[in-house]
Amino acid sequence: MFYSIDMRKKRKILLPAVLITIAATVAFIGLKAMFPVKYYDTIEEYSYEYNLSPQLICAMIRAESGFDHEAESHKRATGLMQIIQQTADWAAQEIGIEGYDYSRITEPTMNIQIGCWYMSRLIDQYGGNVKTALAAYNAGSGNVSKWLGEEKESSGYDLSGIPFPETRKYVEKVLIYEKIYTFRLWWY
Repeated sequence: MFYSIDMRKKRKILLPAVLITIAATVAFIGLKAMFPVKYYDTIEEYSYEYNLSPQLICAMIRAESGFDHEAESHKRATGLMQIIQQTADWAAQEIGIEGYDYSRITEPTMNIQIGCWYMSRLIDQYGGNVKTALAAYNAGSGNVSKWLGEEKESSGYDLSGIPFPETRKYVEKVLIYEKIYTFRLWWY
């Protein structure tokens, strides 16, 4: 009798523990599939060089290209971080990238370096406000400066003031992805 009571207690404890372990494993596998981490050494190198978090850069790449280094948008933005030629040419000159040619923008190292430099510059331009910098990354700093008017340097930029729905959604998405990558990168 004692044996059967003890086994029932063990089953009551063991079964939920096994089910939780299985559910956690499935969730983790799904998370890894939905939020990949490619080129992490390069992301880490340039995010630290330009004082950015790797989680933010992973989130931006996930939102911009889904980690497809050959991605091209309808606006001719190219590569992992979806950089247009005008921005890439300017950034490469400012950074001093030797051997730069826009035809190489799909190379992950070059694309990530330029994208990180540009994002860092936007954050500086907008007084450290990452939300505003993300809006400028997506819609252009000229548009964002118009939206802000005299308060270009404001650190209290309100997302509801973004007149482009695509940009508003982009900023919200990247901020959510950044939180997911904060968790996801524990198991990189």
